[in-house]
Amino acid sequence: MMTRTIRTGMAVAALLLVPLAAQAADLSRPYYRTPAYSAPAYASWTGFYVGLNGGYGFGQSLWTTPLGLSTGDFNVKGGLAGGTLGYNLQTGTWLWGLEGDLDASWIKGSTTTFCPLSCETKNSWLGTARGRIGYAGFNNWLLYITGGAAFGDIKATTSLGSATKTKLGYALGVGVEYAFMRNWSTKIEYLYADLGKMTCPVATCGAGADTDVKFNANIVRLGVNYRF
Repeated sequence: MMTRTIRTGMAVAALLLVPLAAQAADLSRPYYRTPAYSAPAYASWTGFYVGLNGGYGFGQSLWTTPLGLSTGDFNVKGGLAGGTLGYNLQTGTWLWGLEGDLDASWIKGSTTTFCPLSCETKNSWLGTARGRIGYAGFNNWLLYITGGAAFGDIKATTSLGSATKTKLGYALGVGVEYAFMRNWSTKIEYLYADLGKMTCPVATCGAGADTDVKFNANIVRLGVNYRF
């Protein structure tokens, strides 16, 4: 009887020890958790860069004379494309930069108001030299405002001929840039460029007097930059 009781107790103890041993084995194994993935932050925007840009411009032109004749505002529009050169200096999450660009432009428009045979305004090249202030506190994203000088040609054409002058104006805008590789980034930006006005001589623009021809454009463009 005693022997049977001892055997029964040993069997029960063995059954109780099996799950305890399994738990002990589990506790002895180190537990590793895979860290959640997060996109690496862009190291720095500091440095020189070059790039390409292209987009679309739409704006207005206005022809007026000292005699009070005016075409009223009429639309100009067209594409543009060119190159970019710049430098950034990042301090903490803030960026300070200088940027210049030069584009071929196909922005133009015409009217027949007080111009029976049509008056056309055309811009065939456009450049800017601007400062940039940006915020780089969103990993690889850069938000910026920009402003500075704009320069380009204004060409006025009538049935009598055409006149072209290079003018200096201003440009203001905003943009967002994204660094998708160590040295590469892409951007989209909006610029308002105003070249002021040029004077078209009476021999070309008629109307009995010299004519002031104004030009401005809203520009939306994409760009890609390589940073050194």
